Amino acid sequence: MKRFFFFMTTIAAAFSSCQQKEVSTEAAGEYVRYVDPFIGTASHGHVFLGANVPFGAVQLGPVNMTEGWDWCSGYNYADSVVIGFSHTHLSGTGIGDLGDIMLMPVSGSIDSLYSYGRVRPRPGYFSLYSHDEEKAEPGYYSVKLKRYNVLAEMTTTQRVGFHQYHFPQKDTASIVVDLESGIGWDMPVATSLTLVNDTTITGTRRSKGWAVDQQIFFTAHLSAPVKKISLYDSTEALTGSTASGRKLRAVLQFGQVTDAVKVKVGISPVSIENAAGNIQAELPGWDFAATRKQANQQWENELARIKVKTKDTARLRTFYTSLYHTMIAPSTFNDHNGDYRGTDGKIYKAAGFTNLTTFSLWDTYRAANPLYTLMQPDRVNDMISSMLAIYQQQGRLPVWHLVGNETNTMPGNSSVQVVADAYLKGFRGFDTMLAWEAVKATQMQDARGMSFVKKNGYIPADSIVESVAMGLEYAISDWGVAQMAKKMGLEKDYQYFSIRALNYEKYFDTSIRFVRGRVSADKWRTPFSPLEARHMRDDFAEGNSWQYSWMIPHDVEGLVRLMGGVDAFNNKLDSLFTLKGDMGQHASADITGLIGQYAHGNEPSHHVAYLSMYTGQPWKTADRIRYIVDSLYSDKYDGLCGNEDVGQMSAWYVLSSLGFYQVNPSNGKFVFGSPVMDEAIIQTGKNTTLRIEVKNNSPVNKYIQSIQWNDKPYERSWMSYRDMMNGGKLVIEMGPTPSTVWGVAPSYWPTSSVE
Repeated sequence: MKRFFFFMTTIAAAFSSCQQKEVSTEAAGEYVRYVDPFIGTASHGHVFLGANVPFGAVQLGPVNMTEGWDWCSGYNYADSVVIGFSHTHLSGTGIGDLGDIMLMPVSGSIDSLYSYGRVRPRPGYFSLYSHDEEKAEPGYYSVKLKRYNVLAEMTTTQRVGFHQYHFPQKDTASIVVDLESGIGWDMPVATSLTLVNDTTITGTRRSKGWAVDQQIFFTAHLSAPVKKISLYDSTEALTGSTASGRKLRAVLQFGQVTDAVKVKVGISPVSIENAAGNIQAELPGWDFAATRKQANQQWENELARIKVKTKDTARLRTFYTSLYHTMIAPSTFNDHNGDYRGTDGKIYKAAGFTNLTTFSLWDTYRAANPLYTLMQPDRVNDMISSMLAIYQQQGRLPVWHLVGNETNTMPGNSSVQVVADAYLKGFRGFDTMLAWEAVKATQMQDARGMSFVKKNGYIPADSIVESVAMGLEYAISDWGVAQMAKKMGLEKDYQYFSIRALNYEKYFDTSIRFVRGRVSADKWRTPFSPLEARHMRDDFAEGNSWQYSWMIPHDVEGLVRLMGGVDAFNNKLDSLFTLKGDMGQHASADITGLIGQYAHGNEPSHHVAYLSMYTGQPWKTADRIRYIVDSLYSDKYDGLCGNEDVGQMSAWYVLSSLGFYQVNPSNGKFVFGSPVMDEAIIQTGKNTTLRIEVKNNSPVNKYIQSIQWNDKPYERSWMSYRDMMNGGKLVIEMGPTPSTVWGVAPSYWPTSSVE
């Protein structure tokens, strides 16, 4: 999801896309050494740069002076000015938010609290930095602040940010605690700060942004005593050692120091006391090097869930950095004792699951969530339990959930197919009856055009924006609900939602074979152009009809029929990848990574390259997958052709480079494509692995010739989730020319039914 531009200040800056930094030698693990966190920080990648642990609550990293669309994470490689280091960030979104609890080390005097800014003042104590003096690895970040000659280092545990600042001994040392500055839309509403004693400071920050009511609490322990504290609300100096206001800052002065000043910052969505408890539970000591090593090892353990081999080192960097990106979020949103703040604003004590947030579901249901079911099965139950708790608190499953807030961003009810997919795949570590209640109630609500779906079977184009995008997404969700009902033996619900899953047909104009806005039962919206892509004004979300006419992943056979049969379908699909044309002045900036009208930089296209598998032309899927993998991803800093979208872009790469993709988000079938790795071992369970051996693999040998599964010929061009999770060995034979047999006969094609 990448939908909005910010009316903020931007800069024009150049960077070298071929530049690549050395990953720190401290990242010596077998797999973390291939992760380069700078990949995706340039151009439009929007990825988070800094220190964190897998799925952690803390994302501790730099915030640049510049604000704008390409700074949604707070950082872009094109920049060279930092205003501080905050404890929460988003990765790959198209809207900026968070940036909570910002610290900035300063030597000498502070010239000015404020500098400039079109939307809001920016800190005057900013500093230049050089990428030559910047280092990042999984779980660690450091940079030299030129203005102050301070080396800033940071690492984290799950809920605690750990700073280590090396000040020049000749100058006085200070740390600014900034509760005003945020990222993107984030604006403070109410803040508080208290110097509890000379080594402890606490505070709260309530802000309004994309998350309309965000609350965060913190406790910070200091390794050196504070000799003086100066408090400010905006530019107004305050007296005392405690304050409340809207835009608080504290300047903590230490005098001259001979050792590094360390700061442990525990954060909590619940209370200052819980933030302190998080420190006690996760980081009671002061060993920075050991904490850094522990964070790095956590990443090594997670990355080792998929072990791949290839002679191409750049490919390894791209793969493992992509895998790293998929585990930045969803992020933990509870304390060490299980407490969390619900969407209803209430505090829930000692939850029996790890509560999570940052659910970018319109993006992630396509690849990231299916990937989690393969490599993170132990976390899937927590993800579903978190969604069900949100349902109980707000009356419907999440749309785009962020730190206890429903943002309602992007069309559809994408969590529905995620819950259905987990249930259909056999996950049972959550309340299954509550899950059924949640998916049904969510699909039977009236909001966001659903009342029209229940009444008409379609959403009138003149009733809401993005009517076609909404309607197609609801049909995908309805299909998942229907299959869940069938498995539960709920025949009436199965029949009802199966009929609704066909509502996509009501948006399909068979006379021109495109989806388009329908005003009434017998009238289409006019004028119409399949090329036109009006951003937030028309019937599609970040796309045009050429792209959305393939957005029926739950019933490809039905789409083939509407397109006029297999030959017509194949011809039109070929045209999608070759047709050039202007999308109009209102086209979204998210329509990137274009191959003809196919837009890999935006999620609705992500399954489309695999559709040729459904019509007996697997070589076309192979050609397209290899082109995308080789041309639209790289190990350079601008190595993403569109913004990351909280792991989705990277999850597509991980799955596709392994050789398969789940086209239908709820049917448990992974469709083969064209693997680029020579070997892979996926840890599917404690004692089970899926082993993949790709023979004769090369840039030329990109076409699957044959497959063996556990030493027996395997003729289907797809594989079931159940077989993959049970473990075994796939041997895939590649060749330089398309096979005339493999995947060609209709009996081998994937189908849209549940496995």
